[in-house]
Amino acid sequence: MSVAFLGVILYNRKMLKAMRNIGIMAHIDAGKTTTTERILFYTGKSHRIGEVDDGEAIMDWMEQEQQRGITIQSAATTTFWKDHQINIIDTPGHVDFTAEVERSLRVLDGAVAIFDAVRGVEPQTETVWRQAAHYHVPCVGYVNKMDRVGADFYFVLEDVRAKLGANTVALQIPIGKESGFEGVIDLIEMREIRWEGNEGENVSLSPIAAEREAAARQWREKLIDALSSVSDAITEKYLAGEELDPILIRKELRKAVLKREILPMLAGASRRNMGVQPLIDAVVDYLPAPDETLPAVGHHLKKEEDISIPCDPKGQPSGLVFKIQNDREAGSLCYVRMYSGVLKPGTAVFNVGKRKRERANRILRMHSNKSEPLDELSAGDIGVIIGMKLAQTGDTIGSEGWPVVLEKMQFPEPVISVSIEPKTISEQEKLKDILAILSKEDPTFTTRENDETGQLIISGMGELHLDVLVTRILKEFNVSAKVGNPQVTYRESISRVGERSENFSRVIAGKENAAGLTLRVEPAQRGDGNKYICAVKHHSSGRGIASERSGASERSDARIPEEIFDAVERGINGAFASGIVMGYPCIDILVTVTDVHYSELTGTEFAFEACASMAFDEACRNAAPILLEPIMAVDLSGPHEFVGEVMSLVTQRGGQVLSMNSKAEFDEIKAQAPMEKMFGFMTALRSVSQGRASFSMEFSHFEKKASR
Repeated sequence: MSVAFLGVILYNRKMLKAMRNIGIMAHIDAGKTTTTERILFYTGKSHRIGEVDDGEAIMDWMEQEQQRGITIQSAATTTFWKDHQINIIDTPGHVDFTAEVERSLRVLDGAVAIFDAVRGVEPQTETVWRQAAHYHVPCVGYVNKMDRVGADFYFVLEDVRAKLGANTVALQIPIGKESGFEGVIDLIEMREIRWEGNEGENVSLSPIAAEREAAARQWREKLIDALSSVSDAITEKYLAGEELDPILIRKELRKAVLKREILPMLAGASRRNMGVQPLIDAVVDYLPAPDETLPAVGHHLKKEEDISIPCDPKGQPSGLVFKIQNDREAGSLCYVRMYSGVLKPGTAVFNVGKRKRERANRILRMHSNKSEPLDELSAGDIGVIIGMKLAQTGDTIGSEGWPVVLEKMQFPEPVISVSIEPKTISEQEKLKDILAILSKEDPTFTTRENDETGQLIISGMGELHLDVLVTRILKEFNVSAKVGNPQVTYRESISRVGERSENFSRVIAGKENAAGLTLRVEPAQRGDGNKYICAVKHHSSGRGIASERSGASERSDARIPEEIFDAVERGINGAFASGIVMGYPCIDILVTVTDVHYSELTGTEFAFEACASMAFDEACRNAAPILLEPIMAVDLSGPHEFVGEVMSLVTQRGGQVLSMNSKAEFDEIKAQAPMEKMFGFMTALRSVSQGRASFSMEFSHFEKKASR
């Protein structure tokens, strides 16, 4: 190995070690964007602090984000701190945009979980924490808004421990609280930290005041005790009575955080420019570099086996498209996380799942809605590729010689719909093109055409989600359209086993197209999704809806081509989306093809796709089809004096109260309710609580629609 080549490898490894891919996650209004704005300012990425309340936040670049004061789309940026490159994704907090959080956490190595110092763990906090746990993302905790009335750092520690099951460990304790919050005590270095200057840019360090010495030593003991339970090195030195070096504490703490054994907690008040610099230090000190996380897992299409993909710039190129954003000038911006290898501008890119070649014309580094060109996108890094026309969220890009597909992302089902139709015929095609663009950007936004009325139906995750999308259609894309009232998006399924043998024969352009098959449908467990099994010939596609193919054909002498099985699968998948009786998508149905009649002379893909669809439709009609409605998980909070009225309002709407938790200043109520009864709930809730109660809801599950 040449010295020059070895030098390149060592340089790449050093670059990987100095990289952090992090997300900022929390419940709505906990201070994610406010904190991110300070991070950008203190690291020198921006020259001013953009305020969310003024509509000037750099990361909230969409017009609607500035007007509504909330984050709608996750925004990516890159900054540098103490010779480390930090790729940051600021995610939305509203439950309607949970898909943005899901796809961000899928590609991140670490996360900052922000908690409101007054409210502690809120409903969306639990959702994003579960998402982070699913992807094994190590986290650092930050208790924000310590300057607010009712702020309690120690309450938040216990609340996180109780509700999220996290082993919270304070690295700092606050000096004062509410309006008297003036700084923190660093329990590792044992010193006080305060912030000075017009924008908190000057960090002031001082010895711990005598009146706070006892509390600081007590909490440092708790820190060491928690760390010794997961670190032999700390335990040995502690039992030997030796002084613990801060460098050793950070080293062992880092190991524990990477294993998700400890959640280190820091405190601050981002709006008052307090606490952010130590948080950036914690990101560098405790969150992982790309090569310190678990290797990505991919499925090798030729070998038919799962393989691990180490984060290696010298490996085969492999990346995941985790977000598509439309740009009027550049077209599709494909946000890509590279897990292995290197991509350079102007080179060919292979879309592994679609088996299509595309070209990476340009590669960019994003800073919110601005960009700068990159010479390459290397393993562990996040960037944007321009030029790929076929890519969709969840696609794997790589090379033809190494056909490995990364695990696809799973998104929740849309549960609410509205009709939309252009005011003029001339805008019909324009509207369809715009809906296609939005569907490509947002995996939880779907469109379909009502067969009976011809209306376009758009579906999303909630009233706010659809309101944002409709506003974009009308204002951003400048389309004149009429929008109907929100409607529930139901699902269809079956309640018993059904079987059907179907034959298809049609002469088209003088050629006979014939097909025959037998299939069985049966209900799957609720929530398992649809599954397709072909018990005729061994073949595994590795694509689309979960599918298995096994066994051997007993009744057909001719060798059945793979294209025929693909056509049958396409027909079944298309039928899943088309519904049974009322046209709603089907869920939780297991379909097994038990026999295929194929002739080399007349058997065509068209015939088998149509035959499969017809057989599925008839089998399901004979299997007692049922209509399923979405049930929502509803989280409410409000003052103690209104808890009775709030619970009564939920039960009046067909809901069921599951639990109630009383906190110092308010009560939390968890409930479930049918989606169709929740329209206009916010107005009613404000009425019974004098505007002091709030709620959020997210999809929980589908269940058989009750007759009301």
